[in-house]
Amino acid sequence: MTTAVHRPTVTARIDTTGPVPAPDTWTATVYINTHDDNFHGYQPHHPLAAATRRDDSALLLVFHANDRLHNHEDAAEAAFEVGNRQGSDDNGQTWPSDIRSVSVGDVIKATSPDHWIRHLRVDPHGLTAIPEPTPLAPLAGERVTHRH
Repeated sequence: MTTAVHRPTVTARIDTTGPVPAPDTWTATVYINTHDDNFHGYQPHHPLAAATRRDDSALLLVFHANDRLHNHEDAAEAAFEVGNRQGSDDNGQTWPSDIRSVSVGDVIKATSPDHWIRHLRVDPHGLTAIPEPTPLAPLAGERVTHRH
């Protein structure tokens, strides 16, 4: 005797709204320090807001692995250059004109091709690895804009 068994259908939703990095790419997200004293350096209690595009999606900078891009610091340096309007990422994205340049006190999240993540704070003379800061995202509907 055989019995019919009904199995539910399983579906998955795949978000394709942003650039999809290739397997050999580094990605970087810049978090703007929104504290009143932000230009004196990042402190763990400072609020951070992710830089976003005009449509409020995350600004994910993408860099292909090459002979000058070997580690998290290199990826963060590349993001710093884009964030200071010195070119674009490898997908042609430039820094939005309505967001201030990346500065001392900001934090860059760099993700390697094998998905290891490091957070690096921007210091007066380079970058320093730090533990993952909180909070890392803007409030719903909030957009980081140019500020001095």
